[in-house]
Amino acid sequence: MSKRIIKIVLTGGPAAGKTTLISRILKEFKQEDGWRVITIPETATELISGFGIKPFGNCMSMLKFQDFVIADQIHKEKLALWAAEVVPEKDVLVIYDRALMDDKAYISDEEFAATLAGFDGRTEKTVLAGYDAVLHLVTCAKGAEFAYDLGNEARTESIEYAREMDDRTLRAWSGHPNLRIIDNAINFEDKINRAIREIYRIVGQPEPMVRKRKYLISMPDMENLAERYAAVPIDMVQTYLCMTNPCIERRVRRQKHGGEYMYFYTEKHIRPDGTKWDTEKPITEKDYNRYLLEADPELQSVDKTKYRFVYDSCRFEIDVYPFSADKAVMFRYSENDEAAIPPEIRVIREVTGDPDYKNKQLANVQKL
Repeated sequence: MSKRIIKIVLTGGPAAGKTTLISRILKEFKQEDGWRVITIPETATELISGFGIKPFGNCMSMLKFQDFVIADQIHKEKLALWAAEVVPEKDVLVIYDRALMDDKAYISDEEFAATLAGFDGRTEKTVLAGYDAVLHLVTCAKGAEFAYDLGNEARTESIEYAREMDDRTLRAWSGHPNLRIIDNAINFEDKINRAIREIYRIVGQPEPMVRKRKYLISMPDMENLAERYAAVPIDMVQTYLCMTNPCIERRVRRQKHGGEYMYFYTEKHIRPDGTKWDTEKPITEKDYNRYLLEADPELQSVDKTKYRFVYDSCRFEIDVYPFSADKAVMFRYSENDEAAIPPEIRVIREVTGDPDYKNKQLANVQKL
C-alpha cells in the first residue's frame, strides 16, 4: 500500500475553535487505526509569545512581521512533509493551524504577492495547490459572542476586530477549490462535530454518527469483542482540577496513543442559562504534571480503558473501569435510534443524561 498524505488547513478568525478541533482530530485519527497526525502550530503566535517578535509596540512593521511569519511557515511545512514521508504509518494527516494564505489578511494584496515572490518565486496559485482542503472556522465573535475570550496571551483583538479579520481571512482563502466553512449555527459542540465530519469526508472515510446515547451494560467478554469486531483499547486517566472559576470545570487527561502517551487539558464552560460547551487542547507531559498539582483533593482520578469498534455501520465505545468487575458503560453513535446492538452485549438500562454516570460523579463514588 502506497503512502497517503492528506494536508488540511484550519483557519478562521480569532477564537474560532481551532485548538479544540485539533484535540478532537488527535483522538479520532489514532495510531491504533493506522493513522499518523502531524500538526503544525500557528506561527504568528509562536513568534509573538516565544521570540518577542511582534508587529506592534514599535518592534517592527506588519509587513516585516509577515516576512518573518512566511519564512518560518515555509520551513515548518517543509519539515512536516519530510516527517510525513518517513513515519511508518501509511495514512498521514498533516494539520496546519493556519497556513501561508492567512498572512494575506494582514497586508495588502500587492504586498502579499511581493513577499511571496521573494521565496523562490511563489505565487498564490502555487501556494493554494499545496493544500488538499481548507476548513474555515468562523470566529465565535460572529453568532456566539458569549464564548469569545482573550485566553490566548498573544491575542489582543476586540470582538469587532475579530469579525473583520474573520472576513479578511475567508477572503484570503476564497480561491481554494476545496474550502469548507464551519459556522456557529447551533452550538460549539455541533460546530466541532461538523468540522470532524468534513475531515472524514476529505479523507474518504465514513462519517462518525452524531447522536450519542449512553447505556449501563453487563461486563461483556472484551477479548471476544476485540477479536470479533476489532475493538481497539485505549488506556486513559482523567483527573479533575480545583475550580478557579465557578463557571468553568477543568480537567486533564492522559491517554495511550499507539506506543506513546498524549495529554490534554479541557475546560467545560457553564453559562448561567445552563448552556455548556467544552474547549480542549493538547498539552505537553510537563504541563500535564504541572496541572496534576492542582488536582481536586476531593475527587479521585478516573482510570479507564475505552474500546472502540464498529458494528452494523454504527460506532460503539465501551468504557471499562477498574472499580467495576461486572458492569461497564457503552456509548452508541447513530442517527438511527433503533440501530442494532451487538448480540454479545446485554443492556441493563439507558443512562443518557443521567448525572450518576458522568465521569466527574464516577470520580467521586468510584463505582457503577
